[in-house]
Amino acid sequence: MAETETEHSAHRLATLRERLEQGMDRRAFLRTLVSGGYAAGMAAWLGVDDFLAADDDEVPVVTALVRDDPADPWSIRERTQTVPAEWYAAVQQAVEVNEHLARLGFTGYLGSAVVPDDFDSGTASVSVGLSSDGHTIPEMVDELTDGIDLNAETIIDVDEIQNSPEHRSPQLVDALVNERVPSGVACETPSSMATLGPALYHPDGKRRFFVTAEHAFIDDHDATDGTLLLPREDRDTVEVGTVAHYHPVEDVAAIEPTSEIEPASRIDAPSRPRVRGQFTKFGLATLVAQGAELEKVGALTGHTTGKIQGIDAVTCFTDEFCRRGQIRWGGEMDLTDGDSGSVSYHRDPEGDDDDVLVAGFNNARTWWPGQSYVWGVGAYRLTAQHGYHF
Repeated sequence: MAETETEHSAHRLATLRERLEQGMDRRAFLRTLVSGGYAAGMAAWLGVDDFLAADDDEVPVVTALVRDDPADPWSIRERTQTVPAEWYAAVQQAVEVNEHLARLGFTGYLGSAVVPDDFDSGTASVSVGLSSDGHTIPEMVDELTDGIDLNAETIIDVDEIQNSPEHRSPQLVDALVNERVPSGVACETPSSMATLGPALYHPDGKRRFFVTAEHAFIDDHDATDGTLLLPREDRDTVEVGTVAHYHPVEDVAAIEPTSEIEPASRIDAPSRPRVRGQFTKFGLATLVAQGAELEKVGALTGHTTGKIQGIDAVTCFTDEFCRRGQIRWGGEMDLTDGDSGSVSYHRDPEGDDDDVLVAGFNNARTWWPGQSYVWGVGAYRLTAQHGYHF
C-alpha cells in the first residue's frame, strides 16, 4: 500500500534527529526542520535540545508564550510540548489544505477551519462552508488532501439572515485595583458599546494598550477621534484612552491610555483569573485533541464555556475580504451585541490555579441555521501579524 502524505511527513519528522550533527548552526538546523515538514514560524521557536529530547515517534511543538514572572509582561518565553509525530504531520497538512482553499477563493467558498482529532488517531480534517449558490469543492483540491477529510456544509442565504437584538444590562466596572481595569467589562466608543479585553502589550517601546473590537468604532476612522470611554457603577463615565492603531482585518483596536486608569491582565470572572500569556496555533490544536473547553467573559452574556470547533479558520461571511487565523468555539448563544472585544481563554496547564492563557478574541457569531459557534482572531495571529502579545 502506498504511503500517504501524512505518513510520509510523520516519518520525516520522527527521523530528523538522526540527521542532526553536533555543532550544527542555527540556520542549518532551521533549514533541516522546515525541509522535514515543520512550519517555518514554528521551527523558529525550537532548539536542537527540544528536538533531541523527544522520542522517535514524537516531535516538539511550541504550545504557548508565557511569562516567567507573572507581573512582568516582558518576561515572555516559549513553552514546548512533545506530540505524536503522525498527529503533528496530519494537523500541519490540514493547515496547508485550509490555506490552499482560502487562496483559491472558488465561487461559493465562505470559509473553512482545521479540526484536529485526538492524539491517538493521528488525523485531522478541514471543515468547509459553502453557499447555496456556489459549487462543490474543486477536484484539484481533493487531489491535495491525501489523508485529510474535507467536510463540506452548505450555508443557506447567509446575507438574508439578520441578528436578532437582545436587551440585557451590561456589566460595568465597579471598584478598580490600583487604577487597573479588568477584561470582561463594558466600554463605550463614539458609536457603540463593546467589551474590554485584557491588557495588550507591544515590545516596541514596551507599550501597554487597552483593546477591544475595531468594529465598535465607526467605519470611517477619519471621522472619529477614536475615544474610548469607561462607564462605571455609580460614577460618571470617564475617558480612558484614544485609539493608537486600528486593525480592521483582525477586528482589533489598540487604545493608548490617556489617564491614570490602565488595563489589567485580569479577567472579571468570580475567580479574577490572571492572564499569563497566550496559546500558539499548535497549543490550540493540543486543546482540541484533548477535548478542552474555552471560557469567556462578555459585558452582556457574562461567563460562558464551550468546546473548540475549529482553529486557523478562514471566515469570509461579513466583509469583502476574508479573515485568517480565526478560532471557532462554543455556540452562538455565547455572544451577543456588546460582547465583541472579549477574549476566549483556558487555564494555564502549568501555572498557578488562577493563571490563564488567552486563545483569541470573540467578535462575531453564526446567525444562520445548521452551524453554531463564536469566532474571532487567534492571539497567535495577532502576534504574527502585528507583534502584540498578552
